[in-house]
Amino acid sequence: MTGSDVPPSFRLAYVPGVTPTKWVRIWNERLPEVPLTLTAVSAAEASDMLRGGGADAGFVRLPIDRTELSAIPLYTETTVVVVPKDHVVAAVDEVSAEDLADDIVLHPLDDTLEWERRPGRPANVRPATTADAVELVAAGVGLLVVPQSLARLHHRKDLTYRPVSDAPESRIALSWPQDETTDLVEQFIGIVRGRTVNSSRGRPTPAQPKSKRPDTRGARRTPAAGKSTGKSPRSGSGGPKGGKRGKPRRRS
Repeated sequence: MTGSDVPPSFRLAYVPGVTPTKWVRIWNERLPEVPLTLTAVSAAEASDMLRGGGADAGFVRLPIDRTELSAIPLYTETTVVVVPKDHVVAAVDEVSAEDLADDIVLHPLDDTLEWERRPGRPANVRPATTADAVELVAAGVGLLVVPQSLARLHHRKDLTYRPVSDAPESRIALSWPQDETTDLVEQFIGIVRGRTVNSSRGRPTPAQPKSKRPDTRGARRTPAAGKSTGKSPRSGSGGPKGGKRGKPRRRS
């Protein structure tokens, strides 16, 4: 099979916390002939995957290096603190970073929040991943401040979370290599931005052949108003001209 014979496909990467289900469903409805492949990737590795051609586009966490990648910011997440259900924080609706000053706050190696000054007291060891940090919260070792989608992703029945009012926020963006803005990438951008299938920047419509003007030279002209067609519904095609019966001749 030659390169031109390979059927088209679309590879989409996404970082933890992003749920691309809705956009994938719309893609499958609009482009059923182009399979979409999903690839989960860590936030730290997402940019390298896109630059290396491992995916056509991806949902990433900002900031990213825009030297080689284009990005469209999509939404900003609320930042929350994950705590045991019996923790004092669970009794309030919202906290500030200062409210966590006396607690140990875990800082996993895959943390995506950019802090000027981290809240709470640091733990002796940094957990390798957010998932590991959540396990430590459940064990009563400390608390964890993360984007809300990650708190939902690692939800446990014995834990809960509350918004942190003055914490930095995480932004999700759709990104792709600048030099690879293909038609399929444009299609996915349109889907994510909510363009309809009939949008001028939506799926390209196949070119239609130019229709020829009908040849009317031999067509029957439409009679003008008030003029007879020369046929009568009663007399049929063989009736007298004008569609009227002739008067009987008077005998002499």
